[in-house]
This record gives sequence, structure tokens and C-alpha cells, in this order.
Amino acid sequence: MNQDCLHPRYIFIWLLYLFLRISSFLPYRVLIFLGENIGTLIRILSRKRRRIAEINLALCFPEMSNEQRERILIEHFKSLGITLFEFTIFLWSNERLKPFIKVEGLEHLQRALKKNKGVILFAAHFTTNIIGPRLLCLYTNLNVVYRKLNNKCMDHIIYTGAENVGIKLIPHDHLKTIITGLKKNIPIIYSPDQNFGQRHSIFVPFFGIPAATITATSRLSAIDNTPVLPISTERLTDKQGYRIVISESLDMFPTEDHEKDTIRINQLIEEQVRQRPMDYLWIHRRFKTRPNDEEPFYNN
Repeated sequence: MNQDCLHPRYIFIWLLYLFLRISSFLPYRVLIFLGENIGTLIRILSRKRRRIAEINLALCFPEMSNEQRERILIEHFKSLGITLFEFTIFLWSNERLKPFIKVEGLEHLQRALKKNKGVILFAAHFTTNIIGPRLLCLYTNLNVVYRKLNNKCMDHIIYTGAENVGIKLIPHDHLKTIITGLKKNIPIIYSPDQNFGQRHSIFVPFFGIPAATITATSRLSAIDNTPVLPISTERLTDKQGYRIVISESLDMFPTEDHEKDTIRINQLIEEQVRQRPMDYLWIHRRFKTRPNDEEPFYNN
């Protein structure tokens, strides 16, 4: 264990972890109920995050009324709360998990793997991004590209938890390790829809707004013509578990035009977000970096 994690300042993190471990013995429906209520509490108490989500929803859905966006906002924070308790589900045994999973399109992944070039499973940042890889690793070996957390203790807990169930987490800036995994024909989950600043990004539309977007999806695919397959994890509306949907490999991808490819990726994300807007990660400052010194959308 990282000795830094033993520092007293992390006592709240360990208490939270203990609470989640104990909660993992509760029935699934109870966990969902607790998550929705915790999410509601977060919405009430976290004014900053609520404001970021309000700005994002107004930017992306200007055609909606305030009441429609407010309904999405309310459900979004419930979804965030559920994510916290999905970490407890992350700790379940494989046998306990299997009845809660429906997988569609596994044949697309299996077909792509036969090319022996690895597979990039392209996933947008939905609130199901923690539980999704845990479910999928029951069917295949899996690497996941992630952005390290500033909280070293929480980062350690998540990394160790993933490792214990057979998921290898790779920091997003460890390009060599990412490529090595693909060369070993291990599928990798990659989410390119966060703001990483202007240095490694280009500005392409996202919901009609120029958004700093990394081009790594097409660049990684171009190294060895690695197939790229969209994937999503959805919570079932009857609170019976999850549905993983793996789509067919993107045709004519990548091209020699990385900007064109990145626009296409953003369009695919938009389609997914419009299908279930409450589950997208609206509390992230997706439009923080602005082109040509435009006025910022957020206060900080």
C-alpha cells in the first residue's frame, strides 16, 4: 500500500470505503435507492457542481425549456449518487454479478479480436463508467485508460480494486503501455470526451459548440489499423441490472484526416447523450478551454 494513504488526512476516505464495503452486502434495489437519495443530497449541497451542470445543459440543449433541463439535472444527480454505490457492486463476486448483466453485440468484439490488432472500445463519460468495465471483464480481458485522481488515496483504492478483479488501469499519458496492450490483442476502453486543455487537442463541435477534443482515438487506431467499437453501459429502467451494448466496428475509420475522425467521434457521443442525457457527466467542465480567447463559460 502507498504509505501516503495512511496519512490522517485520508481518514474520511477510509471511513467512506468501509461504509461502501459494508453496503456491498445489501440488495441491489436498496443500493440504487440509497444512491438516488445521496445524489439528491449532493445536488442540494454542492452548489458549484450543480452550477457547472446547469451551464452545460443550457449550452447543449438550448431548445429545451428550463423545466425540461431541470428534470434532467435532478435525475443526473441521482445517477451520480448511484455511481458511488456501484463501487460496492464493483466488489461483488462474479457469480453474484452475472444475473444482473445483459450483453448485446459481444459477437462484434469477438470478430474484431480475430484481426489480432487489439480493439479500442470507445466509451463516452457516463455515470456508468465505473461499473461498465467491471461487468465486461467477465467476458474478456480488459485494459482501461483512465485519468489519475488528485486524491492519491482514492486513486489507490480504485486502482487496487480494479486490479483485484482483473482490470488493468492505464494512465492516459502512458502511451507506450496503451500500445503494448493493443499489440497483445487486449481490448482497451478509451474515453476521449474530457477537456485536457489546448496543447493536445483540436477544437471541433460538440453539441454545436467548439470543444477542445483530443485526437487520440484515430491516432491510436492508425498505428496498426486497430478496430474501434462504440460501447455503452446502461442501467435497466426496472432496476434489474445493466445492459452493455457493443456496436459494430466503425467503418472507414480512421481516415488520414484526424479532425474529420474526431468530429465523427463527437457526433457518436452526442447520439448516445441524447438517448439518456441524465447519465452523462454534466458536472465536468467540458467547455473550459475556449478558442481565440473567447469568454469562459464557467467562473473558474
